Amino acid sequence: MTDQISDISVAFCIFSFNRAQFLENCVDSIRKCAPYADILIFDDESTDPLTQSYLERIRETVTIVQPAIKGRIKHGGLYHNMQSALEATQHYSLVCFLQDDTQVIRPVALHELAQLHSILEENASVGFIHPCFIRGIDLNRNPVSDDPGPTQNTYLRRATQQSAGIHYSDLLVTSPQKLLKKQWRFLQSEPGNDRQAKALFGRMLYLYSPFAMWLPEVPAWRGKKKTLALKIAERKKQCGYYPFIIWSAEQADQFLRRSPKEIPVAESLLECTPITPRKPWTYNPLTGLRGLKLLNNLEVKLKRL
Repeated sequence: MTDQISDISVAFCIFSFNRAQFLENCVDSIRKCAPYADILIFDDESTDPLTQSYLERIRETVTIVQPAIKGRIKHGGLYHNMQSALEATQHYSLVCFLQDDTQVIRPVALHELAQLHSILEENASVGFIHPCFIRGIDLNRNPVSDDPGPTQNTYLRRATQQSAGIHYSDLLVTSPQKLLKKQWRFLQSEPGNDRQAKALFGRMLYLYSPFAMWLPEVPAWRGKKKTLALKIAERKKQCGYYPFIIWSAEQADQFLRRSPKEIPVAESLLECTPITPRKPWTYNPLTGLRGLKLLNNLEVKLKRL
């Protein structure tokens, strides 16, 4: 195992746009929890002076890529940037894709990632591993199945009709070489990538001991412009900056030693600082606000016209 660990090279790719405070939190969490990893930031041409200033400040310690992607794309240039990241990290053993509104929660030992690399190498049907805790709101929509994965630390989600999250997620751990050998190319939607992952691989693996998570109640920025409905929803949900408390080594060890096959639900295990938003958390300001969601969709259609 020692030789195997010494051969593992790990990169964390962060996809970012105009959220300096969130981006800095994500970068700092990786530095604290996975100091052996290289960090690459794929910035989607941020115009915010604070974000630009932060990127300039850390330019010597991380790799910053700013592709010039134009056009009306729902998620900006996210999937173009993810394809660029895949190609840029092809010499790494393992890569973890995060976004600026996520963070690493706990110390991650290099041997843990070496084990994930072995799973990807030894199982042809495994293309993606999900690094995040389960969102409490997902338990109400789609009860989590504990279908066993290929190892003791992994499980599978029940194959339902949901459009993403069964075979693929935008937050992922993978082997760049494995995807490139399959001629994987990121499509322009999460459901499209889920269908592609289903065709090329099997169901995505989930970890009983995940290490990353979306921050709750984050202000949204889809398409780089906010509708009036979205602005109202963000005020109603009190969206803001709620970073997670990073666990100590002792807390992480206790988590790894907990009862086997206990589904890791974020709301049950994580707390924010300085305050924790009301639970269960939502990750899109429009979730549960049907009227505002309809108004948002109408505004988007009118703008497209």
